[in-house]
Amino acid sequence: QVQLVESGGGLVQTGGSLRLSCAASGRTFSSYAMGWFRQAPGKVRDFVAAIMWSSGNTYYADSVKGRFAISRDNDKNTVYLQMNSVKPDDTAVYYCAAGRIARIDAARQYDYWGQGTQVTVSS
Repeated sequence: QVQLVESGGGLVQTGGSLRLSCAASGRTFSSYAMGWFRQAPGKVRDFVAAIMWSSGNTYYADSVKGRFAISRDNDKNTVYLQMNSVKPDDTAVYYCAAGRIARIDAARQYDYWGQGTQVTVSS
């Protein structure tokens, strides 16, 4: 049974930092892409960042490029999202996802999802 469990969300001030974690279990993810998406109230789920587990290649949405960094720890089977210089617009529920996909920013192509973790940025 595949499980993705996010943690690390919380309340942070504008300009601050936060690190999200996604612990993956239940299968081998070496051929998978691991993505982070976010969804604010009343909005669609948006792509944030992704990493190819095998190669380590990373991809970012323009809105977070230069501020966020995605990484993975093979030994811990965990993916991280380091969030720096956060803004109120970053407030959302953040979801971790895994999939063998053709398009890295397409949420519908991901097979597995975590339950989400809330990030709130105060102004």
